[in-house]
Amino acid sequence: MSGEEALPPAMGFEATGGERHLPPPPPNLPEGFVPQRVPLPVQQSTPQIPEEPPIPRILPMTRPGKGRAGRPVKLLSNHFGVVFSNLKDSFHYNVTISSDRGPITNKTLLRKIMDKVKEVYGKTVLDGKEFAYDGEKSMYTIGALPRVNTECTVFLEEAASGSGAGDNQRKKMRREGRAEKFKVEINFAAKISMKSLEAVLRGDVSDRCQDALRVLDIILRQHAARKSYLLVRQSFFHWSFASLVDLGGGVHGCKGYHVSFRPSQKGLSLNMDVSTTMLIKHGHLIDFLLANQNVDSPRKIDWLKARRVLKGVRIKALHTNMEFKVLGFSENICKEQLFSLKVRNQNNQETESPPKTIEVTVWEYFTNTKQMSLRRSANLPCVDVGRLKRPSYIPIELCEILPGQRYTKGLTTAQRSSVVEQSRQKPENRMVVLQKTMEANDYNSDPLLRACNIDVDRQLMAIDGRILEPPELKFGQGGVGEEFPQRGRWNFHKKTMVRPANFESWAVVNFTKCNVNECKRIADNLQQCCYRKGLKFDLISVGQIFCENQRDMRATPVDRVDRMLNQMKSKLSKQPDFLLCLLPERKTSDLYGPWKKKFLSEMGIVNQCMVPSKKMDDQFYTSVALKINVKFGGLNSFLSLEYNSSIPGISSQPTIIIGMDVSHGSPGHGDTPSIAAVVSSREWPMISSYRASVRTQSRKVEMIEALYKPKPLEQDGKMMDVGMINELLLDFYSTCKSSHLGQKPQQMVIFRDGVSDSQFDQVLNVELQAILKACNHIENGYRPKVTLIIAQKNHHTKLFQANASGNVQPGTVVDTQICHPRNFDFFMCPQNGSIGVSRPTHYHVLLDENNFGVDNIQFLVHALSYVNQRSTTAMSTVAPINYAHLAAAQMQQFLKAEDLSESASWSRRGEGLVASGRENIPELPKLHKDVCTSMFFC
Repeated sequence: MSGEEALPPAMGFEATGGERHLPPPPPNLPEGFVPQRVPLPVQQSTPQIPEEPPIPRILPMTRPGKGRAGRPVKLLSNHFGVVFSNLKDSFHYNVTISSDRGPITNKTLLRKIMDKVKEVYGKTVLDGKEFAYDGEKSMYTIGALPRVNTECTVFLEEAASGSGAGDNQRKKMRREGRAEKFKVEINFAAKISMKSLEAVLRGDVSDRCQDALRVLDIILRQHAARKSYLLVRQSFFHWSFASLVDLGGGVHGCKGYHVSFRPSQKGLSLNMDVSTTMLIKHGHLIDFLLANQNVDSPRKIDWLKARRVLKGVRIKALHTNMEFKVLGFSENICKEQLFSLKVRNQNNQETESPPKTIEVTVWEYFTNTKQMSLRRSANLPCVDVGRLKRPSYIPIELCEILPGQRYTKGLTTAQRSSVVEQSRQKPENRMVVLQKTMEANDYNSDPLLRACNIDVDRQLMAIDGRILEPPELKFGQGGVGEEFPQRGRWNFHKKTMVRPANFESWAVVNFTKCNVNECKRIADNLQQCCYRKGLKFDLISVGQIFCENQRDMRATPVDRVDRMLNQMKSKLSKQPDFLLCLLPERKTSDLYGPWKKKFLSEMGIVNQCMVPSKKMDDQFYTSVALKINVKFGGLNSFLSLEYNSSIPGISSQPTIIIGMDVSHGSPGHGDTPSIAAVVSSREWPMISSYRASVRTQSRKVEMIEALYKPKPLEQDGKMMDVGMINELLLDFYSTCKSSHLGQKPQQMVIFRDGVSDSQFDQVLNVELQAILKACNHIENGYRPKVTLIIAQKNHHTKLFQANASGNVQPGTVVDTQICHPRNFDFFMCPQNGSIGVSRPTHYHVLLDENNFGVDNIQFLVHALSYVNQRSTTAMSTVAPINYAHLAAAQMQQFLKAEDLSESASWSRRGEGLVASGRENIPELPKLHKDVCTSMFFC
């Protein structure tokens, strides 16, 4: 639909045409402050994809120096110094373990077998050397083994108890009390030079450093495995009673710790942090399901949901003490589920050859043949512990969940809150816990670390930091109000928005139990709060409040939204400019996704969802008002340096600031596609207003696929949708201030979230190359200078004040000692951490073609933490990244749908949800033209 086309009339709504414009410029702002809409140049000829010259491979830049701005401060970090001398080379061996049954895959059993190998062959085949085993196929030794290829045999008693799964030979061996024989093959794979680690610590580039660090981290994993800890990558947990916290729903929170080696400017360091994982509550399976689904009777259990939660979980059969993995549930209840039983005589011998079989129910077999009394299983499905084409059933009351198993599905809002509450610690308490954990592990006594000549300090590392001053903010029309935030916060009380939007008609939609009078009170309070902040619109009338009919509450979420829309159309003469939606639940409401999709994609109506609560004070309504204003194109506050066009390195040349992130869906919904979101600044030389571009892509793929992706039209060969960057560059071109209209950005500052250290090369040489191709597509030879910065929140470095209690002060930055010895990285903590321990964001500057320098980059990162329009506090990450995350999460709701298996029989057992071959990725519904350029995600 073009910009001149009108919204089609629909059921009583008048058609509204054209584009919704921003509000007029407030007084006292520089001329041209509000951008004017201008038509983009139209290409007359058929566009062609130009040939781009190959881009040379890019390496991460080296650190140009250290920052000097800010007040110096003494800090402590949860890094522990590591001293080593004469590091010996490590040798990698491939390990293959098998028995008469075939290859062994159970990690617990594999470790037991390797322990037996050490016990039997430690002084001969292993030449007295210690080894680190990863629990799968890799073994590492310090120094080479006598032979390149070795094969040995060990016997392990009661091995069958590790993974029962119905193998006849294993059952026979258990009955006869015989040990099982395992063949262990050890073959040389590679020599790993530990000197590569020394080279990196000197500041050199070495591709082998990660291999050396992996060896040391596997030593740490083995150290924890020998203490019977649960291993989750580099985090370790023990499910003793003291470390478990009941989160409800049959889930326990288990406290543990993370530990890994890191190269730093002070040499090698050991990074240790407190960690938490979720475990399935040990006990009877049926009790877990009742708690997990919060029901009081087995008859109310949703067996589809139960299958998704329990698939792959290890259980013990109480009548045999054998262990199995859950595959699913039977088609029918226990009294009706049939299976084939071979007829045997009193001596348990088959009566005929071939053996005669009869069809019996699971209930009959256990009550008559096994003489077992079953009280709760008769009318419930059986647990299937067999294979996809060969089921094996056990009555549900005979199944017990084994301890120490992770719960990997999504948590409820209450469970998430409980996790945060239980894992929250004061900084001084966190330091004590880390100190005790370090002493308890006593790494200096580990034989392999001793063989590496490694000695670990037991004291938290003392480091130097700096505190940057907060940027000045402006408020009020014309920027007449000024304030320096205090401790990362500012107050909007008695302040007005710097650029208030305007709209006329609005309505309230109520999906809660609030009555019409309560809804009107909420709406009036919001309107009055908005009025005080400068956002003016009329008071609501009772006729503009729409409450859901009670009979509609049992319908599906999509139907509930459609019926509400029909109710509105029947009573309103025209489409409102704004909708306030009252939802019954925060974050978990099934109505949220269908509602947003309906009104952002199909109707093009700006809307705001909120959940009524008992505490709805002025601060609550102010937060809602800020979000409403920015969704209409307004601005709540901005930096004084924006107003004066004096941001170092940014205001002097047209600069676009980009934030990129990928959302992979929530746990338990891994079959949904990933969502890539890219946001970019507009209205240069400002840096507070943004637009988003969002696409779906292959699930679990981290690299963004649609940055530059031309698609030909079938009818005339013209190019369309050449990618996200093209869309955002055109938006920048059309929204610069009037004195700079038609400017292409000469500088790009790109912030990328969600990638690990090992993916830096792909960001530089795949994503960046796609961005540059998009630039060249705009104009042949167009090549802006790029500054590329990675932001990482998923790390385990914490900072503490050395001479005071509480969290580090907002604006704390560290770029020495614990940072990389060569690469340009730094830690920054702009936010005020009033609860728990603040987590700094770890920024990695991979490329700086603009030569901003250390202080200017750190200043820009700090300033961008203060421009988030929906908040009155400094954010832990820069606004573009936060916006990209919000946009991806918002559009993920568009694809939120019931699991495919829910439309089929509830007994489906383990079928894949994505067919083999090319993945069918659904496209996102396009945003309506009236909201596509807005900050709809705020």
